[in-house]
This record gives sequence, structure tokens and C-alpha cells, in this order.
Amino acid sequence: MNKKIRNIIKKKGKIKIVCLTAYSKNIGKIIDKYCDLILVGDSMANVLYGMKNTHKIDLETIENHSKAVRLGVKKSLLVVDMPKGSYKNPREAKINAKSLIKKTGCDAVKIENNYANLNIVSSLYNSGINVMGHIGFTPQFKKNFKIEGVTSNQQLKLINQAKKIELAGAFSIVLECISKKTSKKITESIRIPTIGIGSSEECDGQILVTDDILGLSGFYPKFVKKYINSEKLIKKAVKRYSNDVKSKKFPSKKNSF
Repeated sequence: MNKKIRNIIKKKGKIKIVCLTAYSKNIGKIIDKYCDLILVGDSMANVLYGMKNTHKIDLETIENHSKAVRLGVKKSLLVVDMPKGSYKNPREAKINAKSLIKKTGCDAVKIENNYANLNIVSSLYNSGINVMGHIGFTPQFKKNFKIEGVTSNQQLKLINQAKKIELAGAFSIVLECISKKTSKKITESIRIPTIGIGSSEECDGQILVTDDILGLSGFYPKFVKKYINSEKLIKKAVKRYSNDVKSKKFPSKKNSF
């Protein structure tokens, strides 16, 4: 366990943990100053490549984007999503996770958890690989979106799952779209940090897709807050450029050799 991960764990219950996604060096460099943790998420499948879901993004694509992000990230803990199909069993998970770490220089990997892959977490942990878990709505395994942890039975299952992931060796767990009452109980039931997305302020930290908060993705569910309308700003800049080219204002003498 490296120093950055120890610092993340120490923040639990004391200081809220700030997390965002990045898929490029430029964005990674900008958000590095303000984040504790940066995730190269498989959400790039939707955000960058226009795919319907995250199921078809491959390991090589994740690796290439992670290499780029690593160039811009110096301070934050860098975590990389393992894409669907890259951790079907302990042996395959170890090979692919070690390859990701070696090729990208990331600090940890994240896997989505179902009730059958706890052995993957423990296998990676025992191999010296830092692992972030992910429960609740897990896009790699669930097609239909719904809020998790609404009933007492669902709540007990999620709390039990989180405890087992902690025991397996994960250093933190993403809680995605879990009810506030259940997020609170999970956070109180485990010693590792919970990072929420659509799971209320009861979590130890929060993560969102950077393109969503910048107003670039066009995806604005209830749990996303749009902090700026970058799409509008980009349109304005491109329109000015287009007009300058057509009116021969660009390039001017100062833009020419």
C-alpha cells in the first residue's frame, strides 16, 4: 500500500475525498490540483466513443488513455478501471492488472463487484495490487438502471457485500446510486472510505464524470451538477473562428510567418 492510498484511507470520516474522471493529459493536469483521486473510467466508452454502454471498451484503449492521464497527474492517486471481460477469473485478473500498472504507472485498479467475484479482489490484493471496489448499480453487470438499497433486504445485502470487499483487501469502495440511508449505514459499517456517485453526502467522498460537470456530455441525471456550460462556450469560440476565416480576419499578420 503506497503513501497516497494511506492518505486516502486516513481521510475517512474526517475530510471529504474529492474524485473526478480523466481520459487525457490536459484534463488530468487541470484537475490534479483539486482532486485526491483521479479515475480513468470505462465511462470513456459513453463519453468519448459514443457507445451505448461500457461493455465493449477494451483493455488496450483503457491503457492508452491511462498513459496520457499519467503524464498530467502528479499529486492525485491515479486509479484505472478494469474493463468488462478483463477480470473473469483470478489468473486473468492478475495478468491484466499487472499489465495495466506496468504500462500506465497507475496506483490502483478498480473492478465492479458482483456477489461472485470477491475472490478476484483478494487475489489481486494478495499479489500486491491495490484494488478499489464498486457496488450498487454496476454498469458492467446490470443493464437496467435502478436505485439500490431501498428495501431492508437490499440494504443488508449491500452492507454485507461491502464488508466482504473490505475483508478481501480493497482500500475503498465506490457506491453508485445507492439510497441515502443505505449509503450511510455502509459508510458507518466499514473502515475503508466510500466514494459516492448518486449516493448522497453520507459517503466519505464523491466522484463524478468530469465531462458531466463541465456540461459537455449531454448526460444530466439527478445526481449530476453542471458547474459550467462548456458546450456553449465552445460553440461561441468555434463560431467566431468560422466567421474570422470566412471574412479573412484569420490568419492575420501576427498569425503568419
